[in-house]
Amino acid sequence: MSYRELSMIDVKEVLRRAAAGQSAREMARQGVVSRRTARRYIEAARACGVALQDGLSEEALREVLLQVQQRPATEPSEPWTLLMQERQRIEAWLSAEPSLTLVRVHELLARDGIAVSYTTLRRFAQRELGVGRRGPTVRIDDPPAGHEAQVDFGLAGYVRSADGKRRKLWMLLVTLPMSRYMFAWPTFVQTVEALCDGLDAAWRFFEGVPHTVVLDNMSAAVSRADAQDPGINPSFAEYAQSRGFFVDPARVRRPQDKARVENQVPFVRERWFAGEAFDDDLHELRKSAAHWCREVAGMRVHGTTRLVPREVFEAQERSALLPAPVAPFDVPRWSKAKVHPDHHVQVARALYSVPTRYLGRTLRVRSDRHVVRLYAGSELVKVHPRMPPGKRSTDPNDYPQGKAPYATRSIDTLLERAHKHGAQIGVFAQRLLAGPLPWTRMRQGYGLLRLCERYGSDRVEALCARSLAFDVVDVPRIERMLKSAQRAEQHAVADGGHVVQLPQGRFARDAASFVTVAPKKGGE
Repeated sequence: MSYRELSMIDVKEVLRRAAAGQSAREMARQGVVSRRTARRYIEAARACGVALQDGLSEEALREVLLQVQQRPATEPSEPWTLLMQERQRIEAWLSAEPSLTLVRVHELLARDGIAVSYTTLRRFAQRELGVGRRGPTVRIDDPPAGHEAQVDFGLAGYVRSADGKRRKLWMLLVTLPMSRYMFAWPTFVQTVEALCDGLDAAWRFFEGVPHTVVLDNMSAAVSRADAQDPGINPSFAEYAQSRGFFVDPARVRRPQDKARVENQVPFVRERWFAGEAFDDDLHELRKSAAHWCREVAGMRVHGTTRLVPREVFEAQERSALLPAPVAPFDVPRWSKAKVHPDHHVQVARALYSVPTRYLGRTLRVRSDRHVVRLYAGSELVKVHPRMPPGKRSTDPNDYPQGKAPYATRSIDTLLERAHKHGAQIGVFAQRLLAGPLPWTRMRQGYGLLRLCERYGSDRVEALCARSLAFDVVDVPRIERMLKSAQRAEQHAVADGGHVVQLPQGRFARDAASFVTVAPKKGGE
């Protein structure tokens, strides 16, 4: 029989049997206590001078128990003695700023030749220095009705898809601590969209929104975990603002901050999910979970409050909640994007234009289902409609003055500029850009305009008229003709002569006058 501490009733029974003449062996044979235990209490009673035959009072029994509990002090072990010798140094390491971990202290001691196990060092730090010793806990009272909801993700298990593969199923649990009424939302992901959708489903289930939501440091809601200055995910912060509740993140690795929902995870997993044959149909899973929360978990007698959560919720808590949302929330996505030299940023594989002054800067981007907003700090730079992947939204006003037609491939602007240089140049440009793919010949169109600037519009006008007469629409050929004429002029000037611009012939006729075949009459 193994060693165990006896209660006062057990001690009284041992001593009563000893007074009746039973031996320790006989007590062990009858299953009262072991022989060693019986002897220990009988010897303690004799050492205290307690007469077994006179009856045992409460004071006498207490003296016997104290006598048994006073064990002889043992000499400390050799590792413990070594640690006691290094007490000041260990205490200085653990109280330094920043303090060293016990693992690092163990390494430093081993380097100095003090060979002790890590378990002994940890026990020494707990007993002698009070490091890592858990203090007493205080039970926190439940919040007022409708004031708080505690939220957590928990693993339900695995479900089978149609192709036979296993998929991990998560549960978003929402518990109202006052009434203990709870809601479970199955999901396959833990994104901010899934979190917002699950909370909206919970608010519809509760027919209201609590004033505060306590959750852990899930990345979908918290971007920076800090007990005093936590950073809330901007997308989730907008959701909280739209629904009217405050966000109170729990401390890292402090499940007691949301204990009412923590202990519901195994409860839901064992009482709703375990033993069922679910597939990966989320609609059916969510329907089953909501029915179970309402009719089973909500109608049970809670083990702590000894009340029915759903009845308490309907009687006291529902009226204290904020109004439930009536429209779905368009979850935004916040990101960063750099403005490239082409005046565009890339967001979700689509392009959006930005004014020239922001080239090279990194902007904050807020995108939802319909609108993309670009921010430089707190300044709103640009608003674009949301475009599908592979498309772009370009505002011509974002380009420098005169550069928008080049970037937007404006055919009309190019023709307008050509007509300004001359009528024949405009007609030539129209003939050039006619066809199903006009932008493939825009470079020749811009080349024609550059020829007008370099050689003068009059010369280009004359050559365009001549080319049109022979039905030759070729900008490189016009350029070669202009260069040839320019070289002839340069040679004439070099030989001492000068070039005279001859006026147009008085009797010059158009090309139609030289047609040798008369048109057929009557369509013959």
